[in-house]
Amino acid sequence: MARIVIVSNRVPIPKSRVPAAGGLTVALRDLLIPGSMWFGWSGRLAAEPSLQPALVEARGVTYATVDLTAEAHRAFYVGFANGALWPLLHFRLGLMHYRREDYLGYLAVNQTFATALGQVLQPEDSVWAHDYHLLPLGRMLRQQGFTGPLGFFLHVPFVPPSMLEAIPVAREMVADLCAYDVVGFQTEEHARDFRDCAQRLLGAMVDGEWVRLNGRRMRVFADPIGIDAQAFAEEAERSANDKLVHRVSGSLSGRLLAVGVDRMDYSKGLPHRFEAYGRLLERHPEHRRRIHFLQICPRSREEVDEYRKLRAELDRLTGRINGRFSEFDWTPLRYSTRPAPRSTLAGLYRISRIGVVTPLRDGMNLVAKEFVAAQPDDDPGVLVLSRFAGAAHELTEALIVNPFDPDAIADAMHAALNMPLAERLERHVALKAKVFRTTASVYCQRFLDALHAPALTLQAA
Repeated sequence: MARIVIVSNRVPIPKSRVPAAGGLTVALRDLLIPGSMWFGWSGRLAAEPSLQPALVEARGVTYATVDLTAEAHRAFYVGFANGALWPLLHFRLGLMHYRREDYLGYLAVNQTFATALGQVLQPEDSVWAHDYHLLPLGRMLRQQGFTGPLGFFLHVPFVPPSMLEAIPVAREMVADLCAYDVVGFQTEEHARDFRDCAQRLLGAMVDGEWVRLNGRRMRVFADPIGIDAQAFAEEAERSANDKLVHRVSGSLSGRLLAVGVDRMDYSKGLPHRFEAYGRLLERHPEHRRRIHFLQICPRSREEVDEYRKLRAELDRLTGRINGRFSEFDWTPLRYSTRPAPRSTLAGLYRISRIGVVTPLRDGMNLVAKEFVAAQPDDDPGVLVLSRFAGAAHELTEALIVNPFDPDAIADAMHAALNMPLAERLERHVALKAKVFRTTASVYCQRFLDALHAPALTLQAA
């Protein structure tokens, strides 16, 4: 029987009867049916890499994992994936640190994945690999003799040829992606940039969504990721009784709440956002004591220098804003680096007048969609959204801003605070319809339909 095999850098093995709630797990939940498999790194560092995957079964799904050595993980994850690829794909060339030894380590870990996965793959399987950690995996599986459907989805942005060429292995990266049968991107802009790279760097022939190279065709298309909007809306409604949500709501003392939720990363535009909030309070003193801004920002990748510097900068900005504007009974900026449960976040979105989602560059950003889904239909909040988030291509009724312009963000927050209920309702109805239409289920089905299309099946045969 044909099965779907999901491959990602890290495998979220359920540790209880409650399903894991990570972003990728939520997006792929419809595929986690009995008989399916999820393969990737275990999260453990060992003295020797494991070539035989460890298998764990939970609710009928097989989770297959391998261990990595500390040295391999450093070169693969810290060095190339997040030291070179992440800044490159987020348009931050000044932060890109390319080292050939890191790239070789990246290839070696992908080969470890391919070798281990090859031991548990069946001929009729379909493989769907996820994100920038696994660009060469498809080529390596083909070299091992796997002939089944191979798909890849990039969750982060892609860049045009003039920028991709900054990394010395640009041609190799594009050629590796061309080994897949189907490659999906969050937006048509990202898909078009990849097709342009294949044409310019490799001389591939491009016809619409199809790329022809070395006698074979592959499809490159946009498949925006979504959420389970109905389930999230119901969770937000239930979370009104969440203890933390209740405490936050009570502490507002009738004031309005603006909320931002981001992993601590330089791509999220957090310093610009804090600056914007300070300018809002400076230029529009009528909002002082009327609003609290809550930024939830869990720490990540603290082994990377840029992330430690970012945390220090955010600490400084928080102190400056609160030192300048706070009063004995009002702290304007609340900033927490602790992660919050998904249910709590849903409740916080629901009680917020403004959702501030202003990354400098993002593949999609599901916080924007979650904020919309969580809003009460009778008194909805307003979404302030970066034009450089993939979500902005869909959620055009949000207040779209340039995230590099703190004044523009401040202006949008001011407009949101003063927006009449009638306009908020009109915008919310349109946004909600889009979020409920482009769901996680639709995302999965659209990709699998492309992967199993007759044209690809015939090509493989």
